[in-house]
Amino acid sequence: MNIKQLEHFLAVAETRSFSRAAERLFITQSALSRSIQALEEDLGALLFDRIGKRIEPTPLGLQVAERAAALVRDAGELRRSVEIFQGGAGGAMRIGLGPGPAAMLTTELLCHMAEHHPRVRVAITRGPTDLQLLQLRAHQLDALVADARNIVPAPDLVAEPIGESRTCFACAAGHPLARLETVSLDQILAYPVASAPLSDEIARLLVALYGPAAIPERMVTLGCEDVASLVAAVARSQAVFLGLSAAAREGIAAGRLVELPVRPVLAASARFAYVTLAGRTEAPVMAVFRRFAAERLRD
Repeated sequence: MNIKQLEHFLAVAETRSFSRAAERLFITQSALSRSIQALEEDLGALLFDRIGKRIEPTPLGLQVAERAAALVRDAGELRRSVEIFQGGAGGAMRIGLGPGPAAMLTTELLCHMAEHHPRVRVAITRGPTDLQLLQLRAHQLDALVADARNIVPAPDLVAEPIGESRTCFACAAGHPLARLETVSLDQILAYPVASAPLSDEIARLLVALYGPAAIPERMVTLGCEDVASLVAAVARSQAVFLGLSAAAREGIAAGRLVELPVRPVLAASARFAYVTLAGRTEAPVMAVFRRFAAERLRD
């Protein structure tokens, strides 16, 4: 027994005619007869009474028709779900975002998915990369996006470069430093410095450029892994933001924040990776997220 045979059976039951059912199904009458005969043999009972030229379902045939209709309907819905899934319009995505990517992607991604992919179930987890790697390996996440420097190479991980963003200093538009043509680190340190945890590479570059005063443990007074909260606090206070320019991009574009012309120039950037488990089949809808992240995780 298969779904195709049930579809053939229902067509005959509805039309009460092999010829009309064959026309509806776009198959020959002989092929339809063989399909019904095979179904009856499989069930071990007659499904139609053939009374002259009339075709009527047997009492068992009537019961089979009721159950078959539900099965065929469910099979149709299953096919449709698969088509939607393969087209990236449905399904689910479970995403982990490191501090920087979370600030730049979370709100925009939720809005994008609600508008363009409303049938996709989206779950976003924010937190430290080491914890999210554990969740990825436990199959609690489909993928994560984090600073590539925090991803230790491992045979079970696939880390795909997905974007890069400069590191900058920024402050509120009305901040005293915002009026200066150039700014030194000493001038910045007269105010609270707000930053998420910095990679060892950027920490070394800071010290090389600005001296021991730039050691993150000494310099940063407002530390938080939630970069969006840091940026919001900087816009409402005299704190100075040290972090990804892309995280401050919206505030700068809106006129709430100003990127400071610090000298020497801080030529540092964060490189992001899209991390998945090796050998694991990825849901097509995840390609939507990968493209979205790649477009926004760059200056």
